Amino acid sequence: MQTRSLGIDELQVSAIGLGCMGLSYGYGPAVSEADGMALIRAAYDGGVTFFDTAEAYGPYANEELVGKALADVRNDVVIATKFGFIDGKPASGLDSRPETIRAVAEASLRRLGTDHIDLFYQHRVDPNVPIEDVAGTVRDLIAEGKVRHFGLSEAGAETIRRAHAVQPVTALQSEYSMWWREPEAQILPLCAELGIGFVPFSPLGKGFLTGAINAQTTFGEDDFRAVVPRFEEANRRANDALVQELKAIAAHHDATPAQIAIAWLLAQSPSIVPIPGTTKRHRLDENLGAARLDLDENDLAGIGRTLAAFPVAGDRYPASIAGRVGR
Repeated sequence: MQTRSLGIDELQVSAIGLGCMGLSYGYGPAVSEADGMALIRAAYDGGVTFFDTAEAYGPYANEELVGKALADVRNDVVIATKFGFIDGKPASGLDSRPETIRAVAEASLRRLGTDHIDLFYQHRVDPNVPIEDVAGTVRDLIAEGKVRHFGLSEAGAETIRRAHAVQPVTALQSEYSMWWREPEAQILPLCAELGIGFVPFSPLGKGFLTGAINAQTTFGEDDFRAVVPRFEEANRRANDALVQELKAIAAHHDATPAQIAIAWLLAQSPSIVPIPGTTKRHRLDENLGAARLDLDENDLAGIGRTLAAFPVAGDRYPASIAGRVGR
């Protein structure tokens, strides 16, 4: 696995990371501890050194899983976690008060079984707390050796600039994929200007770009996609046209749609490090295989024409939480 650098501090990570959320939260029932640990270790054995978790994933259970799975290789990996929700529960609202950030840092250190957090993200921007106070608190945690790098997630351009002026932002984590390209307008150019790495979550469109989801797919009540407008049946039918085109492109490269989607992201910038998640070993191997796929300028131009010809139907978030992003 090749490595890439995030931020002006040049945090070295594998070119593809592992989003660990789905092992505990968000996409149906949590996997067993044994299965979760096995998948995380398989990722490490496959060259992954960048693992993404959060107190909110569970809550709490995912940090414990990640910490336990990586305990004996802790010094060889980069672990990112997050703060920003009341009691680690997104449904309870936002809380990025300095005292809360400190409390979450201490709790995350215990759950992860480590003496430092490599990358500490604000999970969502809290409009009730000045971002300067948030960045200053993380700056202090860095000075104390408890945190090494500061990150933001789904933040807007002004917030990123203000935070970066207090404590350099190593990475911005936001959704970015073939079917959510809004970061290209302002956020990616800003990251390039300020020397901030970009970590796309949901690089496979929450699974849709794999081709495994169609109009007949059903989602359980504990699957976040059940409330996402983009996954309503009518929109899935409409969006399938893009997936069919993606399958044709993949066939030309003797690859899978997922590999094309990840390779496309990698080709956008050397500072982009996608973090696809999965609960299945064969999907993990498939995703990591994208690092060996090279797309040239002609490939990228052809994909660009395809994306322009097949606009995505449906909003990416329900209205109840859409207001939390881009602040």
